[in-house]
Amino acid sequence: MLLAGDIGGTKTVLALFPLNPVSTPLTHPTFSHTYASDDHPSLETIVTDFVARCGMRPTVASFGVAGPVINGRARVTNLTWVVDTAVLKQTLGITHVYLLNDLEAIANVVPHLTENELISVNEGQRNPTGPIAVIAPGTGLGEAFLVHDGLRYRAFPSEGGHATFSPVNDLQRDLLAYLEPRFDHISFERVCSGSGIPNLYGFLRDSGRYEEPAWLREELAAAEDWTPIILTTAKEEKAGLCTATLDLFVDILANETSNMAIRLLATGGIYLGGGIPPRIVPQLTDGDFMRRYALKGRFSHMVGQMPVHIIKEPLAGLYGAAYFGLQGKSQP
Repeated sequence: MLLAGDIGGTKTVLALFPLNPVSTPLTHPTFSHTYASDDHPSLETIVTDFVARCGMRPTVASFGVAGPVINGRARVTNLTWVVDTAVLKQTLGITHVYLLNDLEAIANVVPHLTENELISVNEGQRNPTGPIAVIAPGTGLGEAFLVHDGLRYRAFPSEGGHATFSPVNDLQRDLLAYLEPRFDHISFERVCSGSGIPNLYGFLRDSGRYEEPAWLREELAAAEDWTPIILTTAKEEKAGLCTATLDLFVDILANETSNMAIRLLATGGIYLGGGIPPRIVPQLTDGDFMRRYALKGRFSHMVGQMPVHIIKEPLAGLYGAAYFGLQGKSQP
């Protein structure tokens, strides 16, 4: 059996898969369980509980974690955990344990996704061996890419979401000026993620561009996380401030998506992952996103020919970690 895990700051999803999934697809695990990450002191305690619950001990394990992985070790973003393959090998009593960045995990599943697991934003013209870009706005902004080696695609992690935000119009330049006194570095993640959406909202409110309704102010004051409220209010068109916040978010996402398209020459396609894109499908498929995405001057036609898809499979990171474990076990 192969133990796969998607390790995030909010939840940890673990699942067992057969090592030879010919008859059983990876999308149908033998056993799975979801944990509230913050309720546990370490991944090791969760893994120990999981093995006890399922009554089966894996021979291979593969985990995608939110954060950079260096020499088999990672500090999980938004948690106090340090995940170490050496410790996990000892905990599980096995020798094959793999650790990869969560966006690298999502990238690993991309070649295996079916049409039913995708929503097309732009059909484009796909090069079957061209580079592939993955950009995933969730709590943070993750980025990764895949390159074809002549036999198959290989996924690589990136921390491109922490690259410096580059405004493209007057509104975004004012946004940057608003944020500069508040942060020592304004990355794309500060303005293009779940944690960044409140920054956009605060800018549009504090600059006097939009009025904040009293009922919305009270609702946000009682909430720990503003982002779900802002997105829901925007989609229901109940407050112009929230609608404008979502519009600004989509504008910035379109720009950074086409930045990745150019950097990678992503003729194999661009895939939008993370928790936010599946929640704002109408705003990404109404044509306006692609219009903004294609504003690349002399390269507008080129990026406009690249396929763009939304990953709607919520367990993409888990399945990607599983595929990575299967590939790793098959290597000499």
